[in-house]
Amino acid sequence: MIIQTKADILPSEITPKEVFDNRREFIQRAGFGLLAGSVAMLSNPLNAASLSSGTLGSGAVGSGTTEGAGRLIGRANAPTSSKAIALGPHQKIAGYSKTLYGAGEKLTSYNDVTTYNNYYEFGTDKAEPAVNSKLFKPRPWTVSIEGEVKKNKVISIDDLYKLAPLEERIYRMRCVEGWSMVIPWIGLPLAQLIKWAEPNSNAKYIEFISMADPQQMPGVNIPVLDWPYTEGLRMDEAMNPLAIMAVGLYGEQLPNQNGAPLRLVTPWKYGFKGAKAIVKIRFTDKMPITSWMKAGPNEYGFYANVNPLVEHPRWTQSSEKRIGAGLFAGRIKTQMFNGYTEQVGQMYAGLDLRKNF
Repeated sequence: MIIQTKADILPSEITPKEVFDNRREFIQRAGFGLLAGSVAMLSNPLNAASLSSGTLGSGAVGSGTTEGAGRLIGRANAPTSSKAIALGPHQKIAGYSKTLYGAGEKLTSYNDVTTYNNYYEFGTDKAEPAVNSKLFKPRPWTVSIEGEVKKNKVISIDDLYKLAPLEERIYRMRCVEGWSMVIPWIGLPLAQLIKWAEPNSNAKYIEFISMADPQQMPGVNIPVLDWPYTEGLRMDEAMNPLAIMAVGLYGEQLPNQNGAPLRLVTPWKYGFKGAKAIVKIRFTDKMPITSWMKAGPNEYGFYANVNPLVEHPRWTQSSEKRIGAGLFAGRIKTQMFNGYTEQVGQMYAGLDLRKNF
């Protein structure tokens, strides 16, 4: 159904203009122009049909608005606001328990969480993923377990639900672009999945690989990144109690635009660490080279810990804008490890966090 809501993401709350301009310039310098993307889109029969039938969204590269609609993944009747979109049916999750994580935090609204997204597989505009992911089918779904494990395995999303009781955890989420949210995730500890996977003594890192299906994910037709999207953690990071595999938010299964059916959540790290639509987990003895490390090795490191003392080369990380806070709410001071120092700081004792960014 089409949900119309008030425009509660105000101009002051979107990604800062200097960040948008710099990230757009970064993509263009890498040779990923809009013309090449348009050609790739039209060369795919499914996408060409979608363009003519008006089932795909539109927007300008990297901005928080739909200005310039039709220049990347276009349709003639694209919405002029990120608040007029098709969200699809809401699937409730039963049997999860609430926890004390994030008690007292003011939640970001469901609408903001589900309409202001970075998910380049479905477009580089914040409003595009909610529209362009409507064709995506998160079930049936399996995850392959490979690498330094006792034996390779495959687990279905339904069986993954059964590995541990599902919990609601309210976590802060800080984007590397300088904005933040507070989200009530539902998931299970990543440590429980690792225990089931039975890694061997050679496993020092864990790599997460996302789906990259050009038939369902129109953005994959555009080489913004080296698909499939990959992320990684050290084993001790992955075993930290804060790390979860999220399957839902706000009491419902993950919407497609938020990473359905399974995404990684590590709240002390920048949001891009949260691999979405995970189809493969590989245990390895070597540090994985992640997608953003490949794209910008001087700007995006493996750890990606929230650190207000280490600036991004092209914008500050010392403060952030909380999405939904209101027109007159100023920027807030960013906390080390996003405020989770007590839970995770010991893992980085003695590590140079400027060099290992």
